[in-house]
Amino acid sequence: MLANILTGLVALLHAYILILEMFLWDRPQGMKAFNTTPEFAKSTKTLAANQGLYNGFLAAGLGWGIWLGEAGDPVKIFFLLCVAVAGLYGALTVGRKILFIQTLPALVALAAVLFT
Repeated sequence: MLANILTGLVALLHAYILILEMFLWDRPQGMKAFNTTPEFAKSTKTLAANQGLYNGFLAAGLGWGIWLGEAGDPVKIFFLLCVAVAGLYGALTVGRKILFIQTLPALVALAAVLFT
């Protein structure tokens, strides 16, 4: 149960990131979340929407794993590892804050899946 709750929270986070990147990127909420300027947001809107779609796939995969019940543990493990690796790469290339927002929650959920 705890593993599914934590995995669900990671999925919800990535659904929220999808919304920010696909629909709010060039709006005040999106620019504030990603610390961007209106000029940058306008010039990268299509790129951000593409990133948002990938975050949606992560959320969908995590949701699928939860939906499968215990049989979904390998699916949850795969997608949580994807989130953790993407977060680590983001932390190294964009900003350390991503480590705490994305990687750490994924690793905590992964530990819950593996050890509960």
